[in-house]
Amino acid sequence: MNLCEILAINLKYYRKKFNLSQEKFAEMLETTLSYLNQIENAKVDVKCSTIDKFAHNINEYDKKINIKSEDLVKFNKKHITNFKRIDEKKK
Repeated sequence: MNLCEILAINLKYYRKKFNLSQEKFAEMLETTLSYLNQIENAKVDVKCSTIDKFAHNINEYDKKINIKSEDLVKFNKKHITNFKRIDEKKK
């Protein structure tokens, strides 16, 4: 697993933890929906400064989290879960 894939997993984890759509999460991270989609699908390399900005914005959104930039590129087994899509209707 490479760093792009780990970042993708971690960002998806926080997006789903906050119960946000990709669009709302992109707004919160101050990026575009298209770019977030590419990141979450591990299709692009992300600059360190962008990862710093994402960590800062996540911390601003939820003051209890207190993550560092390196946490977004660190493998965390608990972040790999079977989340249902947040727009999926409950059965």
